Amino acid sequence: MTETRKPITRVQTGVRIEKRILKTLKIVAAHKEMGLGDLIEGIVLHAFEGKPPFGEETLALIAEAKKSAGLDLTAQDSHLLEEAS
Repeated sequence: MTETRKPITRVQTGVRIEKRILKTLKIVAAHKEMGLGDLIEGIVLHAFEGKPPFGEETLALIAEAKKSAGLDLTAQDSHLLEEAS
């Protein structure tokens, strides 16, 4: 069965994001040979449906990418982040 492509409209945005999170996302996107925006869209669409966006292999890659980026933040930190002065 062939899946039908769904036309969308993308917009340019000036989203600010923690630099180590961005570095980790870029590593994952490069490994999957996809754009950063495509990766973020996929993560969000999965999250909106309460589905995990990554399998075991990608989670292992993310763990290594987080080490490389020095990313020590967790989901528990998400509501505690504060811009450095």
